[in-house]
Amino acid sequence: MAASDEWTTTAERPLAQSETAEGLFSGTYVAATSCFAAVMFLTGLAALAVGPTLPTAARDLDGLSLYPLVAGCFVAASLLGGMLGGHWADRAGAQRPLAAGMVLAVATLLFSGASTSIWQLAAGRFLDGLAGGMVTVSINTAIGQAYPERLRPRVLALMSTCWIIPSLVGPPLAGLVAEWWSWRAVFFGLAALTILPALVVVAVMRSPSWAAAPAPSEDRPPRPALLVATCVSLGAALGQYGVSGWNMRHLLFTAGGFALLAVFASRLLPPGTWRAARGLPATVLLRGLGSGVFFTLEAYVPLLLATERDAPPMVIGLAFTGAAVAWAGSSLVQGRILEHCPRHRLVVAGALVQAVAVALAVAGTLPSTPAYTAASAMVVAAVGMGMYAPSLTVLSLTHSPPGRQGYASSAMQTTQNLGQIMVLGVSSALFNACLGAGWTDAVGYGAAFGLLLAPCALATVLATRARCA
Repeated sequence: MAASDEWTTTAERPLAQSETAEGLFSGTYVAATSCFAAVMFLTGLAALAVGPTLPTAARDLDGLSLYPLVAGCFVAASLLGGMLGGHWADRAGAQRPLAAGMVLAVATLLFSGASTSIWQLAAGRFLDGLAGGMVTVSINTAIGQAYPERLRPRVLALMSTCWIIPSLVGPPLAGLVAEWWSWRAVFFGLAALTILPALVVVAVMRSPSWAAAPAPSEDRPPRPALLVATCVSLGAALGQYGVSGWNMRHLLFTAGGFALLAVFASRLLPPGTWRAARGLPATVLLRGLGSGVFFTLEAYVPLLLATERDAPPMVIGLAFTGAAVAWAGSSLVQGRILEHCPRHRLVVAGALVQAVAVALAVAGTLPSTPAYTAASAMVVAAVGMGMYAPSLTVLSLTHSPPGRQGYASSAMQTTQNLGQIMVLGVSSALFNACLGAGWTDAVGYGAAFGLLLAPCALATVLATRARCA
């Protein structure tokens, strides 16, 4: 049997005695591992390189006032892309949404690079979010279909490791290109780098031997209504824009966004998610809690360093790079050294490490502490996420019935983005309320950071509800 045939069946049958020693790059798995690693490397490079160029692009397009919308479009659209990609993967196999996402990513980079207005750039970022959501969910779904349970922690660790080099070279290289040449060159250059690997992925995954067997019709999740997914994505975009200011217009956008999320988001999640029902629902909820804590720190710590601590840009850049390396290193440890540790215990450990990071961020608001204290909070939080996120992905795949890994992966992607939006939104509201009450910026930052201890504590308590039987 060819290696590509093994890809479709290994996860669905017991392992033979000779297979127990096989690794990620053995003959059985080398094709899948190499393909997934290349996709994740390019995804990481594009995600980390584009971010630093967006403020320059918004300024050149006379759209600085709409920058929050441009920055939030990607996250909002990835909700829709992840959900659509997950259900597509369950019905037709992960290879089709993965290939489609790669092609769409190249097209949107070209579209964004050719922007003549801020609205075209926003549309490009929205389409890129669709592509990113489809690719991420398809990769996680394919991992569930391609690898036995014993190898999943290792391959997820490898996926995180593929972000190390992009995190080291992507942001500074993109900044230099934008400064010395043009921000458009960043988009066009990334498109050129991605075209050939995208074509390879499409060609390899067009092979019938890569097609996963579809789930039985009685086990398939219902096809989600496009209107529901669109409303959730729109609500996320409105919320992202609304929390960027503190006036009546922004409050109305925030209220409208959160109203849409409250009405429609639960329809995209497993029943019982909001009450942390045992199994997949609790696992999905935990992903939202952990992601909300991390990305809120990632949003506010650099702002604190730049506005309150007068930290040089190099310190802020090192915080981002250190966080990316810490996440990958921690993920590698959980996948190799701690691979036999129960996954729910690693979730508890990750949540506790995140609580330490929150304490460092609060301490970093004090004038008597060095700026590196706050910067270190991002690195410590990334260590927690390196244990937290892969463990939850393994648990979600374990809890998923055969043929429904795409549904579980899309639900995880949805709550990751919802957690980021909602936790960041509540923290932003508290921060702006403190400023509106006449308190200092430092007090506002401290309150916004201190609030993050609540989801950390909740994750610690609920982790046992995600454990495997």
